[in-house]
This record gives sequence, C-alpha cells and structure tokens, in this order.
Amino acid sequence: MKTKIYMGPSCLEGLKDMPVKRAFLICDPFMVQSGRSDWITELLKEMGSSYEVFSEVVPDPSIEVVSKAIEKMKAFGPDGVIALGGGSAIDTAKAASHIYTRLENERLYLAAVPTTSGTGSEVTNFSVISDPKAQAKYPLRSDDMMPDAAFLDPRFTVSVPPHITADTGMDVLTHALEAYVSVSASDFTDACAEKAVRLVWNHLGRTVEDGSDMEARTHMHNASCLAGIAFNGASLGLCHSMAHALGARFHIPHGRSNAILLPHIISYNAGLLDLTEQEACKKYGAIAAMAGIAAGTDKATVHGLVRHIRNLMNRIKIPRYITDLKIDKDEYEQAVREMAEKALADNCTVTNPRKPRLEEIEAIYGQLCKGGCP
Repeated sequence: MKTKIYMGPSCLEGLKDMPVKRAFLICDPFMVQSGRSDWITELLKEMGSSYEVFSEVVPDPSIEVVSKAIEKMKAFGPDGVIALGGGSAIDTAKAASHIYTRLENERLYLAAVPTTSGTGSEVTNFSVISDPKAQAKYPLRSDDMMPDAAFLDPRFTVSVPPHITADTGMDVLTHALEAYVSVSASDFTDACAEKAVRLVWNHLGRTVEDGSDMEARTHMHNASCLAGIAFNGASLGLCHSMAHALGARFHIPHGRSNAILLPHIISYNAGLLDLTEQEACKKYGAIAAMAGIAAGTDKATVHGLVRHIRNLMNRIKIPRYITDLKIDKDEYEQAVREMAEKALADNCTVTNPRKPRLEEIEAIYGQLCKGGCP
C-alpha cells in the first residue's frame, strides 16, 4: 500500500516529513472558522513552507467546486495538497490534484487529514463527485488519487455531532461488510474488514453517546481507515450503488443512506427470504460469528446479524425508513425506477456477490418506505 499512515494525537508532527514547500490546503469553511486549519498552517510555517487555503468545500462535492479548486491551484502553483476534513474535503482534494496533475504534467504530493471516522478516503484511490444538474454521483477511481500520507489524529473528531458520528460510523460498517463479501475479496482485505467490524461493534455506540470518549474515538478512527484499506482492495457492492443514487436524488447523507439500506442488502445477498441461501450467506455468517453472533445455521446466524445491526441503529438513533426523513412518499415512488437504473449501472455493483436485476433493486428501494411501495 502506497499510503504512509501516521496515528495518534501527536501524529500531525509527521507533516514535517512531507517534501512540500508550497502547500495547497483544501477544507470546508468550518475548519477555518473553528481554527482547526491553524493546526496545519502553524506546522507549515515551522517547516518554512508557503501555503494557500481553499475553504469552499461543500457536502457531496460537485464538479463546480473541484473546478474552482483547480483554478486556485493554477494561480498558486503548489507542489503538494493537504486535504483536511471529512470525505467531501478529501474527495475534492483527490479529484482536483489528479486533474491538476494531468493538466500541468506535474505530480503533486497528496496528504489527507480526516476529521470524521467514516469514509476511509485517506487510504483509497476512489473519489465521489456529484453532478447536481443530473442528480447523480460519480465514483472515480485512479491509482494517482491514492494519498501519499494519512494522519489519523482523533482530536479532530471530538467536535463531530452525535448524528454525524452515527452516520459516518455506519458508513464504516458498510464498507467493511461489503468488502468482506465482495467477489474481489482476499485474505488481506478480509483481515482489515474483520478488524474494522469488531471495532465498530465495540466502540460506535460509545462514541455516539459520549463524543469525548477518546479511546472510543481513536478506535473508530482506526476502524474507518482499516475499512478503507479493505474496500480499496476488494471494492464495494450494491448497498453503495443504491446509496449513491438515493443520496444524489434526495440529498440524504451518504452514511445514513448506507445504514437504511444495509439490512435489506444483507438479506438480499444472503438469500434470507429465498428457499435456498446464496453463497454470500456463509461469509456473512462467518463475520457474524466473529462478532459473537451465532445460531444453528448460516441463515439463522445472518438473521441475527441483521437484528444486531437494527439494534445498533436504534441505539444511535438512525431511522429505519426514508419516510422517517420527511421525504414525500409519492415523490420517492416516482423516483424508484430512475434510481434503480443508476444503481444497476454503478461500478460498485460489479463486485456485489449477487448479480441483481433491475426489478430486484426496485423492490429493495420499495422496502425503505414504511408499509412498502406498490
């Protein structure tokens, strides 16, 4: 793995190892307003490096924001980019630095400092960019977008509100479970996925209930990175494909979209409602057993896994249905076919353990409404 990982509350000192003299810092406005960006810029001053701060990152980064960042980079002429923030900031930085490199034919050093425990983007070659006009999200992938360094400082996550901690934590769990049952999984990705699941199981509830619990925060930050390593090698599956389409259409936070879908996707992939179980059932059963969930058969064990996930969602106050999010049911029903078509065409669907039909995806979307969709 290309990325060098620094961990712990003093890990930012590792920024001084960067071969960067002109740093372009990409973050959202809150990082500047809260003074968090100063933690980075003060170190850059100590290094004798010049810098410029681009703080126009928005949730679900758009093509327009990436283009703005590139224009500022052209004017500044950086030799390195530092991404400070959640998945939106890191994805913006990865896409902007990748395109800048292509335009200027100059490779930039890329460092990521995640401030939420969710995306794992600091160790992946993925970037998800939104097109608001098309109401679509586009997962981009290139080895050139893999960060050179990642700094896992849990202090940045302490101020994250409970509902965002819950959403991003469920994103970690989804990353790990999808990587584990992916058709491209390996012993190495399985090892990272298994550890990530165990850490989420033990620490997500604690982190949501007490945001100042630094032990739990540290473990969740590490879990996010481990899950990122897992899915960077194994890719993802149908849950992410459907979450991309759902989030783009109704502007639901990505982690929450994944969480609402996850129990339904596990049931579908494992064949829990079919007469015969699917091949993925054994893998779900294995990871459930590792988390201390066991029953007489693989199917019964996976039923237990789904129940435990729903219990965790209740504990951290994640709703079960999209109709609990004040989304109009009629509007949702009308969007189901288009969302299903986008999910079927999404790259993440390629590595799902069960090959879905359009009608099956539509049926799963229908289950997200209380009482179901016709």
